[in-house]
Amino acid sequence: MNKEILIKYLNNKCSDQEFEEIARWMEEQSGEQERKKWISDHWREFEPVPNTQDEKKYRALLDRIHHEINLQNQRSAQSRTVTFSKVAKWFSRAAAILFVPLLGIVLYLFSTNDFHLHKFADLAVDSLEVIAPIGSQTVVQLSDGTEVSLNYGSRIKYPRSFNGDSREISLSGEGYFDVAHNPDQPFIVKTGKLNIKALGTEFNVQAYSGDNTISTTLVEGKVVIEKMLPDEKIESVGTMVPGQHVIYNLNSGETTSFKGNTGKYVAWKDGKMVFDNTPITLVAKELSRKFNVDIEVADDVKELTYTVTFMNDPLFLILDLMTETTPITYKRLPRIKLPDGSFSKQKIEIEKRKS
Repeated sequence: MNKEILIKYLNNKCSDQEFEEIARWMEEQSGEQERKKWISDHWREFEPVPNTQDEKKYRALLDRIHHEINLQNQRSAQSRTVTFSKVAKWFSRAAAILFVPLLGIVLYLFSTNDFHLHKFADLAVDSLEVIAPIGSQTVVQLSDGTEVSLNYGSRIKYPRSFNGDSREISLSGEGYFDVAHNPDQPFIVKTGKLNIKALGTEFNVQAYSGDNTISTTLVEGKVVIEKMLPDEKIESVGTMVPGQHVIYNLNSGETTSFKGNTGKYVAWKDGKMVFDNTPITLVAKELSRKFNVDIEVADDVKELTYTVTFMNDPLFLILDLMTETTPITYKRLPRIKLPDGSFSKQKIEIEKRKS
């Protein structure tokens, strides 16, 4: 293996063939003493100084390693080996921001088949973060047995293990929580201004960044909604019962509650988009979020509502169906090439259909 190829890789400039060469080198020659020595010498030469930007990158990398180990341990209690192939995938995506010492230390960890991450405890971050990419959903198993389903574009941050008097995680976006019962450790979902607190139950929380509302739907069990005050004190908003849907307005502080059919609020878990007399503006918002597009609705059609269920349907099929049932039309605007070579989001305009 030559150092020039590694440098090209870290600058995201290596070819597919060169990347395969790096992967083979890491995987097949894991016990080679000369390679270990090269890695060790290189790490000592470039070890990051504390409180630098490089240390932040190092922390983030160790965080990802911990997460991979955690996931692999959950999948197989009999095998405690973290496979290289999966880690290599996220290496390739992050190549532009990684630097040689980071690659060196990870190669060393893999080559010895002994992670000894406790040696870096002073640098390691105790929390993990999982993000559901735009247009897809992700399921996360937490260390206490709680299962979290994340809707598109959502993220959670949580500790590797829950210690203390409570189990706390942070949510941005939408998540469905099937909480493992533990009366001694309440489970708390933190969304910024609201906390949703439970012992063991199933509930949905929608708290996307940029929205002026946070909503919670309780499927079974009991949850308590708490408001975070400016002085870091906590004020109880109320206790929910199964079948209840609560919307909290972040601007006004007002709470609206509905009781009845909660299915439409959690249908996304099954790949469905359920609209029940929903204004077209909210339909457009959901479609924009799911398909990572910008949809603008003209003023003269904003009074339209939709009652329909879509099941894993593509965007333009949905839009075509909407045009068939209501007097609207839509047009796709050309995507604009940006200075960095990428393209802007697809923009779609919905307007009233001319007679």
